[in-house]
Amino acid sequence: MRVGTVREIKNHEYRVGLTPESVRELVVHGHEVWVEAGAGLGIGAADRDYEAAGAVIKPDAAAIFASCEMVVKVKEPQAVERAQLREGQILFTYLHLAPDPEQTADLVKSGVTAIAYETVTGPGNQLPLLKPMSQVAGRMSIQAGATALEKAHGGRGVLLGGVPGVLPAKVAVIGGGVVGFNAAQMASGLGADVTILDRDPEVLERLGTHFESRAKTRFSNRANLADCVAEADLVIGAVLIPGAAAPKLVTREMLATMKPGAVLVDVAIDQGGCFETSRATTHAEPTFVVDGIVHYCVANMPGGVARTSTYALNNVTLPHTMKIADLGWKAALAANPHLAAGLNVHAGEVTYEAVARELGYAYRQVGEFLA
Repeated sequence: MRVGTVREIKNHEYRVGLTPESVRELVVHGHEVWVEAGAGLGIGAADRDYEAAGAVIKPDAAAIFASCEMVVKVKEPQAVERAQLREGQILFTYLHLAPDPEQTADLVKSGVTAIAYETVTGPGNQLPLLKPMSQVAGRMSIQAGATALEKAHGGRGVLLGGVPGVLPAKVAVIGGGVVGFNAAQMASGLGADVTILDRDPEVLERLGTHFESRAKTRFSNRANLADCVAEADLVIGAVLIPGAAAPKLVTREMLATMKPGAVLVDVAIDQGGCFETSRATTHAEPTFVVDGIVHYCVANMPGGVARTSTYALNNVTLPHTMKIADLGWKAALAANPHLAAGLNVHAGEVTYEAVARELGYAYRQVGEFLA
């Protein structure tokens, strides 16, 4: 199969779909790999590194979209990229379609076979292709929140860990999954006063056992959530409903109860955000202020640490990329129901139920196309 990867064009996105090492693995399996010139510069991989791995370097993305059977990316295709997708082509990348009706409409119109990293499943309902980026984003959320809390960045002027004689900052983490766990780990490591909210008693028990006295846990009902938000210096939104839009848990009315200069970091912004006042921002302009509360809502947080993120992502995506290239998309999905869960759009049909429900499309089961 001819597999291609392009330079990401989303604002301040430096990751790349394939590392030189991944290219080498595909080439050894007999596949042809095309890479857009400069695609890997954001992770320190020059064109010569890709050529040494066996890739063919192309001067622009147009050649790759026009000729490659599968395009491997990181972020959702932008409008100019979506216009180049075609029927029968495989797109393997993060999509986050539920809050993005324009992208969904374009993918449906193109006839492309679009497989989303974020809905590929694993044993125990895990999301293994989302997990490494959730780990990165969870850890980065505390770095970003700590910076936003500085007075020069509009925050309260509070140090997360405090100093002897001065109390540490209060951090509320909404959601005890991968993002929330990693955020709590970073915040508690810095000495902050951390509370994690979740609705699953088993998650709360697991978190309590892990953190012991280093972080508190509370059941996430409306009263407890409102209480924690009002007391917090920093709130991390870390909720996820796979493939669906995130619930708006922190309302605008709740902002009035918060301390002036407190910070909200919405890690769920890729799925529409879990704060009512959230809107997507970029690394170029990461924050905005609503009612005196600083909002950090960067939609591609892991892009800020592109090398770490790209290698972590390739570790989990490459085996699936190889299977699709070796077997073709239909056989690869038929052989692996976890990978089949990643199919979101195929031949003009929406094949992921949560996306169809959120955006009003007829839902076609993946199995109908694999029979």
